[in-house]
Parts: sequence; C-alpha cells; structure tokens
Amino acid sequence: MSSVRRVILLGSTGSIGVSTLEVIRHLNRDEQAFEIVGLAVARSADTLLEQAREFQVEHVSVCDESAAEGITDRTVFSGADAARRLVAEVARPGDLLVAAIVGAAGLEAVVEAIRIGCDIALANKETLVSGGELVMPLVKEHGVQLLPVDSEHSAIAQCLRSSRSIEEVRRLVITASGGPFRTWEPDRIRAARVDEALAHPTWTMGRKITIDSASLMNKGLEVIEAHWLFDLPADQIDVIVHPQSIVHSFVEYVDGSVIAQCGPPDMKTPIQYALTSPDRVEGCGPRLDWQQLTKLDFQQLDHDVFPSVRMALEVIRAGGTAGAIYNAANEVAVEAFLDERIDFGDIFELVATGLREIESRPVSCLEDVLEDDARTRRCIREVLRSRSSTSVSTMKG
Repeated sequence: MSSVRRVILLGSTGSIGVSTLEVIRHLNRDEQAFEIVGLAVARSADTLLEQAREFQVEHVSVCDESAAEGITDRTVFSGADAARRLVAEVARPGDLLVAAIVGAAGLEAVVEAIRIGCDIALANKETLVSGGELVMPLVKEHGVQLLPVDSEHSAIAQCLRSSRSIEEVRRLVITASGGPFRTWEPDRIRAARVDEALAHPTWTMGRKITIDSASLMNKGLEVIEAHWLFDLPADQIDVIVHPQSIVHSFVEYVDGSVIAQCGPPDMKTPIQYALTSPDRVEGCGPRLDWQQLTKLDFQQLDHDVFPSVRMALEVIRAGGTAGAIYNAANEVAVEAFLDERIDFGDIFELVATGLREIESRPVSCLEDVLEDDARTRRCIREVLRSRSSTSVSTMKG
C-alpha cells in the first residue's frame, strides 16, 4: 500500500466499527495508510465525537436528530438518511466505504457510494440480503470492488483465489458455531431468555447480531449473501455446525478437493484483509495456537429446530424482494424479543409469517426493496399488536 486510502466508516460505534478503528490504528502505526473522512452512527453521538477528534474527521452523521444536536464543532448530517447524505458529501471515486451499520439502514448509503465509484468493504449482511438483485448489477456497472468483511465470506473469497472460475466449485460450506443453544432441547430453546440468547460461546458481537447467531438467522442471512457475492444457486450453498469457530468456511471443488480458511474467532483479521486485500501485512489480531488445538468438531444442522437456513434457501429460489421480506421480518422479531414481548421461538414463526403474507416481486429499483421492507415491518408489527391485544383480553377474561 503505497498511498493513503480514504475511508468512510458507517457504524463506527458498533462492534465491527470499533474493531475497524483498532485495525486502522494498527495499520497507521508507522506511517499513515488510511485517512478516515467520514463517520456514521445511529445515536451514540458522544462516542462518535471521541472517534472524530482522535482521527480528525470533519464530517459525521447521526440518524437520531436529538443526539446530533450536541455536535457543534464539525459538519453533521442527521435524520433517517443521514448516512447516505454523508456519503454524497464526502465520497470520491476510489474511496473505501466500510459498511458496518446493522440492519437494512445501510442499503441506501451503500448504493450511493457504489454510484460514486467507491469500493465497498461489506460487514452489513442485510445490504445484499435485501438489495442484492439491485446492488450486484451496480457493482459491475461501476467497476467497483465488493470486499466481504464477514469472517465466513472473507474465508470463501480467500479460498476462491485458488480457482480460475466459479464453474470449478461444487459447493460452498459455511460454518456455524451453533450458538448458545446448540445442545439444548427444542422446548427449552423456544422459551430461552434474552440473557441466555446473548451468551454467545465464541464470538463477541452486538446485541442484534448475537440474537441472530442464537437463532441461526445469521446463517440464513449469510447463505443469501453468499449467493449474491459468489453467484451460486441455493443448491450449491451448505451450512455445517462447527462449535470451535476455527474453520470459517470451506470451498469444495469439482475434483474432490476441499480448501478451508482457518483462524481465531476474531473480527480484526477479516476486517484487515478487506482493508489491505490483496496484500497481507502484519496483523493486530490473535494468533491460532495449533499446539493447544486438539480437535475440530463438525455436526449437521438440525433444520427442524433451527429453520432459518431452510427459509433462506427458499428466499434465494424465490428471488425478487423475498430477501428484503425475510430480513425485515427478522429485524422486527429480534427487536420484539430483546424487548421481552415475544418468546425466542416466535422469531422463526414471525419470519415465516412475513414470507407467507408479503408476496415477493421483481426488483427494478431501490424503491421496490424499501417498499417491501416497510410493508413487511408493518405486517409483523400488526401481528405483534394483535397478539398483545389477545393476551390482554385473555388476562381480563
């Protein structure tokens, strides 16, 4: 890396954003390799200001308008589309956008960055899950790079460097830790508490992503994302449970060879690879101690207990806005679970309800995705209101 790379970081106060800043500090330790020109958050304005002052960032965005009012010493964008307006203001062709905003909120900003000509380091699963049918043609049209930050997709991308064509690939195998409920009985899983679902055995992540890991909805999202990133159909994408989270994914080739990418369960390594790819430089993450590693376990996923992946494969086959419906229903369901308004097992039922009640349609523009996202959220919230009313009526009776 011979010149300074300009970076816009969306979601700078989340777990991926904080790790990204740690990696950039490391990469800038001898001489500056990266300049951060924009930071975006949902509401954590105080932490954002600390980051902006440390990295001398003059342009920031905060979705929460009241939180943004306290920022007076630099240019601030606020409101629902604040991240997109930040990108429109500061991005230049050749910049790198690190998309680490959780949920569908990052989609508009990513589309804006692609149209400007920015490369994308994608840590936001939902961008491709909801908008892959729109985003991937834009990536090709504008000739930008889409670099996966998720450890599983980063692993696949690294494994695929050994092949000349995707036609050589028989299947992709994404690994799953199995989450905190891997050994639980189905009835106990259904009634799991919020604190139990947040107790992930191997990864440290934000609350929403940790719940997705417990339900294996994160694997469903990753399967759909892999479909778009690597242009493979549902029948060539598989998931296997690997409790140690050392092997991040496999690529099986048509000749019978299998290539795996391994490493400690720490996001700094795939983040750094996205920032420096195709180069590799000294990292700041932990090292894998092979002397302490005695075995690697693999198990089949029980699709009846965790139907998330099975639904995701159907989403791929359906195409259109089905991914946006799947994602939106899950986001509303996870929010309700974290608020202790539903049982853990209700997450699966609510996602299935969204896919059943909202009809998927072809994607011709961003508005198609956003409209079906909004329709699904209204549908699931109405289901939740109806359940709440029924529950109250039952209690009164």
